Amino acid sequence: MSNIYLVGFMCSGKTTIGKLLSKETGLKFVDIDKLIEEETKTEIADIFKNYGEEYFRQLEKEKMKEISQKKGLIVSTGGGLGADIENMNLMKKTGTVIWLKVSLDTVLKRCINDKTRPILNLPKDKLTQLFKERETIYKLADFKIDTEKQTPEDTVKEITFLLKLAGIL
Repeated sequence: MSNIYLVGFMCSGKTTIGKLLSKETGLKFVDIDKLIEEETKTEIADIFKNYGEEYFRQLEKEKMKEISQKKGLIVSTGGGLGADIENMNLMKKTGTVIWLKVSLDTVLKRCINDKTRPILNLPKDKLTQLFKERETIYKLADFKIDTEKQTPEDTVKEITFLLKLAGIL
């Protein structure tokens, strides 16, 4: 079985949904951000601060190439990873991509007290622009799930239904 990749803006529920989907399907869950933190022994915010975003994006690309060689995983991607066309093409080639869609207002509500996300420090207009830019790539996903008004459990039910209907599960 190929991989199932979860993409979407930060705080869209990729990790939460991924863990629940893993329990539901029995497939192994991996979180690319967590793998990077474990391997570098550095938190993402500190990687951004000490080495810059470009360095972090390179780490993501390397980890994505490594993960894409495996099969049968549920993969939570970072918000920026899924918004990179090269990464999106690799994910589509090696699995099924599911976009967890959420509004920017909901992102801000969910992330309001999260100090570990460097891009939350951007001015609102820059954050809005980044959100819109990323959505142009997220739209290339195989499936779009609006997580705005449903629980994580309901989202998992919807994903499972769609994947079974498509013959993926």
